[in-house]
Amino acid sequence: MTIYVLGLPLSLADRFHPDYWILAMNFIRNAWYAACQSQQVRSGEMFHRVLLEEPVVFYRKQDGSLVALRDRCPHRFVPLHLGKLQGDEIECGYHGLRFDCTGSCVSNPHGDNKTQESARVQSYSAHDRYGLVWIWMGDAPADSTRIPHYGLHDADSNYQVVSGYLHVGANYLLMADNLLDLSHLMYLHDGLLGDRDQAGAKQVVQEDEQGRLVCRRWMPNSKVPAVFDLLYRRDQKLVDMWTEIRWMAPSYFWFDGGVHEPQRGEREDHGWWYGQHLLTPETKSTTHYHFAAALPPGTQLDENDKATFAEMRRFAFAEQDKVMLEAQQAALGDSDFWAMKPALFSVDAAPVRMRRAVERLVNAEIAEGGVQP
Repeated sequence: MTIYVLGLPLSLADRFHPDYWILAMNFIRNAWYAACQSQQVRSGEMFHRVLLEEPVVFYRKQDGSLVALRDRCPHRFVPLHLGKLQGDEIECGYHGLRFDCTGSCVSNPHGDNKTQESARVQSYSAHDRYGLVWIWMGDAPADSTRIPHYGLHDADSNYQVVSGYLHVGANYLLMADNLLDLSHLMYLHDGLLGDRDQAGAKQVVQEDEQGRLVCRRWMPNSKVPAVFDLLYRRDQKLVDMWTEIRWMAPSYFWFDGGVHEPQRGEREDHGWWYGQHLLTPETKSTTHYHFAAALPPGTQLDENDKATFAEMRRFAFAEQDKVMLEAQQAALGDSDFWAMKPALFSVDAAPVRMRRAVERLVNAEIAEGGVQP
């Protein structure tokens, strides 16, 4: 017997398999994640962060290249970032063992000075790209060509880019739901990014052969939200408005939203922006959130206007989304999302498809050889 949720098959065997809910909570590991800003990893210093529930320490070799190691000494399990950099090696602050950039123990100052293979630290592939440090934490070979293109400002210097970072106390899939759910703009961000008169707008969800999702909403003859009014005419007159969000596994998002003259039929050289959103799980209940907005060449913003635009977006993310998501996470606690039997509506079509895609990819990784830690 097969049941359907928003047109998607979900077999009873899947739902009641003893491992089903556990698998749904794991992470896709054979993928590139945004770890931090490149400028946060400076020469002669160590930077540490928890990613996919693993502690990671970053540093740069003397030639400037990146190193990423598990932030845990295999001897007594203390964080390596509490030690010192000695050239291109980390010296553990507890007993003085040294590890090179591959994670091999190259110096043991005790006894006969012998090292052993068990005294090895997990190393990860890491690259600088688009102003971010990207890390691969899976078992499959790391291919840097698979780092998604999130450098619109690198491709065209005429775009004005406003970027930021937030640490959010919520599971990354809850945040992904939020980004794919364009209907919440009308309520949570009413007057700022959306308006209640847009609630009945037509929504289209599509999925391509590569598993990428796109969700679109078209809102003709609509009130203009404050952020878009700042970028467009600043007269609060009615506009045609569109919003589009694209998702690619594991957690890459591209937003395209804006306004133009009613019935004009095409976008102008201002009044819209591309949004880049990257979610990197820290733990099962916390997420690193990197975001940026790229404004097209026709946008006329002075420094004060640019600061206002940045503050409007920050307020929407930090004072509205973050608050709601963290309250949602607190309500869920350790319970699995699906086990809570959420009510589902037409606006949930994209989030449901995304979650099912993530579950399939996680299960496939586990079946292929146990990439989960």
